[in-house]
Amino acid sequence: MERSILKAISGGSRSAYGIRRVSSSVPKAELNGTFSALADRNRRAVIDLLKEQPRRAGDIAVALSLTPPALSRHLRVLRRSGLIHEQGLEEDARVRIYHLRKEPFDQLRVWLGEVESFWAGELAAFGDHVERSKNRRGSSAKR
Repeated sequence: MERSILKAISGGSRSAYGIRRVSSSVPKAELNGTFSALADRNRRAVIDLLKEQPRRAGDIAVALSLTPPALSRHLRVLRRSGLIHEQGLEEDARVRIYHLRKEPFDQLRVWLGEVESFWAGELAAFGDHVERSKNRRGSSAKR
């Protein structure tokens, strides 16, 4: 597709259609793992519970009405993605307490800020385009 056509379709030269690419400061592999882990509603529910306080796996399973094997699979995905970590109790090695990790959520916040900034620029460019179009129409009507 020609650049001029692409500009016309996309509303300007600062488009998401490939004219201007935005690179992220957050590693794509880590973001992919985060999004993949958060794609499941049960895993998001686990995150919501852990936002309130750290919890044992059994408490999470009861709160979400999940079987222990099902919860175990969800916790494994969340651990591998780095969203949560487990900590054993000294008194009982069988008990694991699950906590949220701050770093992946910080990375997600940075990435979302970059996307928001991109779209703010797109909106500003569109606003400029509209104003230029109004001005052109107004000046051609006066002739």
